[in-house]
Amino acid sequence: MQMEGLPENNTVLIAGKIVKGCVFSHEVYGEGFYTFQISSERLSDKEDILPVTVSERLIDMNLLQVGIKVDIVGQLRSYNNYNSKKNRLVLTIFAREISLPEEEEGKNINQVYLNGFICKPPIYRKTPFGREISDILVAVNRAYNKSDYIPCIAWGRNARYIANLEVGANIHIWGRMQSRIYQKRIGEEVEERVAYEVSVAKIELPHKAEREAEEKGADEMV
Repeated sequence: MQMEGLPENNTVLIAGKIVKGCVFSHEVYGEGFYTFQISSERLSDKEDILPVTVSERLIDMNLLQVGIKVDIVGQLRSYNNYNSKKNRLVLTIFAREISLPEEEEGKNINQVYLNGFICKPPIYRKTPFGREISDILVAVNRAYNKSDYIPCIAWGRNARYIANLEVGANIHIWGRMQSRIYQKRIGEEVEERVAYEVSVAKIELPHKAEREAEEKGADEMV
């Protein structure tokens, strides 16, 4: 699986082992969709447990058994969960291609590329150990006037850079999808939840690069 050559503004390449089997999710115009979970290893050997949504028309659901390794090309999709008392944004990997590799290929692939727009002011903070973090929510356009809202987290100098960006800025992001367990206090109870987000490895502002290229060209013509 290669990221290069894929024109999508929202692309995920991921490989992992199924850790939770297929469950029926919903149906659209007679097409059934199922969800399952895969584990994706980090370089630190930690695992992210990530949700996947797949159409019954892509692959025989009986092949997607726990312990099986899968290669997936798809997109990150978001939707609102209205089942809880409060509306929650839910993120999933929407498979557009799925295959069962014949051989083990070492470390799991986990690559994400997004071309979207910042839709909320970035939140910059420092951890107790002094690590810099910025959280942003990126809106990625989809067909039929729809958008997916993808939470992203940046570290270090990327965090400082993103902290100063304005709402509406076009941004390109390269990174990986990860899961994070956190605790949320509801009244006197503490509830454990899982957040899914893109950990940012590289960012680019296309309009800024275009302006710099134009300015450089103008300088060379003088």
